[in-house]
Amino acid sequence: MPELQWDHKIFNVKKEGFDALALEIFRFQAEQNPVYNAYLRALSVDPSLIRELRQVPFLPIGFFKTHEVKTSSFDPVVVFESSGTSGSTNSRHFIRDLNLYEQSFIKGFEHFYGSIKNWCIIGLLPSYLERKNASLVYMVDQLVNQSRHQQSGFYLDEYEKLLQVLNELEIKKQKTLLIGVSFALLDLAEKHLVALKYTTIMETGGMKGRREEIVRAELHDRLKRAFSIPSVHSEYGMTELLSQAYSKSEGIFYCPAWMKVLVRDEEDPLLLKPGEKSSGLINIIDLANIYSCSFIATDDVGKLHPNGGFEVLGRMDGSDLRGCSLMFV
Repeated sequence: MPELQWDHKIFNVKKEGFDALALEIFRFQAEQNPVYNAYLRALSVDPSLIRELRQVPFLPIGFFKTHEVKTSSFDPVVVFESSGTSGSTNSRHFIRDLNLYEQSFIKGFEHFYGSIKNWCIIGLLPSYLERKNASLVYMVDQLVNQSRHQQSGFYLDEYEKLLQVLNELEIKKQKTLLIGVSFALLDLAEKHLVALKYTTIMETGGMKGRREEIVRAELHDRLKRAFSIPSVHSEYGMTELLSQAYSKSEGIFYCPAWMKVLVRDEEDPLLLKPGEKSSGLINIIDLANIYSCSFIATDDVGKLHPNGGFEVLGRMDGSDLRGCSLMFV
C-alpha cells in the first residue's frame, strides 16, 4: 500500500475501525517484517488464521535491542536510540519516514492540548540533549519550531535564565508548556519557588542516575508544592514507539486514536487480560509503527482505567532500567 494511504488510514482511524485496521497492519507486518515473521513462526502462529485482535502475538520490546525491527526493506533516514544505564544495551528504532513520526506527535499533541501555535514550548531535557538520536529531543525540537514563539527553546542547566523567562511569560499570561526530565524539574523546583498560573509542567520520567528514585506521585507532589500548581502533566513514550500517551492529572494516561494499551498476564505472555481495571504487563498497539512493529510487549507494569485510560505502576522484575522508566522502581 502506498505510504500516503497508510498515513490517511492511521491518522483518521475511528474507534469502531481500530481493530480492522490493526489486523490489516498485522498481516502486512507478519509478511514484510523478517524479525516479527520469525517470532510468529517460533510460536507456531499462522497469520492467516488470526481473526481477532486478541489473538495477535506482541513482539517483546527487547528485540529492539538485538535486532533490526523493520517492516519492508529500506535504508533508515535516522535511527533513534534509547537512553540506558552504563553497560546496558540501547534499543534502536529504524525510521523509514520521519513524516510519520511528525504527524503522530503533532496530531497527538494537538488532540490533547490544542494548536501548538498557541503555546510557548520550553524543553528542559539536559540528559537527552547530551546524546545523539534521542526521539524525545526530535519531538520537542519540532514542537518548538511549530510553536513559532520567540521564547520557545531548550535549556540545559540555565535555571536562573529559565526562571526569568517563565516569569516574563507569566506576566504576559502566555500559555506555556515546560516539558522536562524529572531530575531537572526537581533541580529547578529546589533552586527557586515560583507560582505558575499560565505554565503547564509536563514530566517525561527519568532520574537517569542523577537522583534517588521516587515514585511518580511523590514527584508530582513536590512539583505541585514548589510551583503552586494544581496538577503535573506527564508524557508516556519510548524510543520503540512513534506515538505518545498523555496524562493531565493523577498519572492517568490517555492515547490518541491510533494507539491502544492492553495488559497481559504476568505468567503467560500471550494471554491478554480482559476488561477495564485489569492489571498486568503493558502491551501497546501503535499503528504509526507501520514500518517497524505495531504490536509491542513492554516491560512496564500497568493498570487499565475506565474510558480507555491507563496507569503505569512500575517495571517488570529483572528488566533493564532505562530512560523514562527509571523513576518507577
